[in-house]
Amino acid sequence: MSAIERLLSNYSRQVKLPWPTNMAGKQRVWFAVYPPVEERRVRARQPQFEALTLEAGHNWINVDLTPLLPEWIAAHEYREAIFAQPEFFSTDSDLEALAAERVRAALSRDDADPSSVVAISGLASLFDFMRVSSLIERVEDFIPGRLLIFFPGEYAGNVYRFMDARDGFNYMAVPITSTESFLSP
Repeated sequence: MSAIERLLSNYSRQVKLPWPTNMAGKQRVWFAVYPPVEERRVRARQPQFEALTLEAGHNWINVDLTPLLPEWIAAHEYREAIFAQPEFFSTDSDLEALAAERVRAALSRDDADPSSVVAISGLASLFDFMRVSSLIERVEDFIPGRLLIFFPGEYAGNVYRFMDARDGFNYMAVPITSTESFLSP
């Protein structure tokens, strides 16, 4: 069984578990953790994650953040200067705020209820421009059901490392990994 098939299998078991309703927002976050080199393969298999979610009786809402950076740069007042001297480019958390706004909009849709999975993909396209931990902190109080983060990186000892490059962050999310017998409550 491939790592992605194990990730799908572990996700299937996780999404079928009972969902306590008395949890804090940060405990409603799930990280589907996989090696960054598998990003395209995982994205190609997202319809299977959706199917498993629907099969378990939950709603599925996907938020793809891939186009966020190009849209932000295209609308930026100083876009020509950014392209002329990219070494001076800084998002100054504007991009992070925009990402949080998009995720909060999905979390507050009419069909986003306590039985919904809101899945965030495309974080790899924002690497080096924002921190995943900051994004989650901005949206955790708005999660009605579960927030599934497709996380290209690694998880070890309660520490997540985005794209295997940054210093890790300790977070209370439920990790879903491709480890053969992995299952977390």
